[in-house]
Amino acid sequence: MNIFLYDGTFEGFLSAVFYAYARKVFPDKICGNNLFQKDMFAEEFTVYTNTEYAQRVWNGIEKKASKFICQKVFRVFLSEMSDVEMLLFDYIKLTLGSRFSIDEDYSNSTVLEFNNIYKKVTREAQKVVMFVRFQKTADGIYFAPFDPAYNVLSLTINHFKERFADQQWVIYDTRRNYGFYYNLHDVEEVRISDSNINFFTGKVNKDAMDDSELNFQEIWNCYYQSTTIKERKNLKLHKQFLPKRFWKYLPEKNFLEDR
Repeated sequence: MNIFLYDGTFEGFLSAVFYAYARKVFPDKICGNNLFQKDMFAEEFTVYTNTEYAQRVWNGIEKKASKFICQKVFRVFLSEMSDVEMLLFDYIKLTLGSRFSIDEDYSNSTVLEFNNIYKKVTREAQKVVMFVRFQKTADGIYFAPFDPAYNVLSLTINHFKERFADQQWVIYDTRRNYGFYYNLHDVEEVRISDSNINFFTGKVNKDAMDDSELNFQEIWNCYYQSTTIKERKNLKLHKQFLPKRFWKYLPEKNFLEDR
């Protein structure tokens, strides 16, 4: 059994694909270094990230298939699902070894699973765009915490950069403890260890909020209270359109029962 160990990055994974083809040693498992558990019956291969090799694999997939397939490979990687690396390796191997496009060959279990995960990751990125709520802090930065099921924040940055180009903002993944900060010009990755932010509840402490933000949230809640018709509430249907796992990030949900 061959186990490839890599650093957990997408470039590291593509480097592992290059290593396999260059050495003609194909993996039975590809695992991030931080998740690896020793197996006395396995042969371990440590793969070091090489951006040049990673780019060559990326170019090879694009040449054989398309840019769209490359983006699908990246999105499936962002799912962080168990053994997703081997699924991707098998999919890339099929792509590179076929004379025709395999992306719609749903009779193949690898292709079917690949496309199902791609759809899940894409939908999750759309939910971030739909349900994220910014809170204005006292220093004028708009802060939006979120807890996506998959590692999709990078897929939403262009939307927020175009939509809120005139505001400084941070969108933060509380599960993975990283986010992106836009300073009116550039976007950079950040990590926050601020006691004024409660990552469990998704709330900024009142002392760190801008006064106008507190007023806005109060008005927002009053609006929903005044427009809600209790007799017409259908929480089952409501949760289908707005999953409950997002409620803690929505100021309009603060007053609702069943919290």
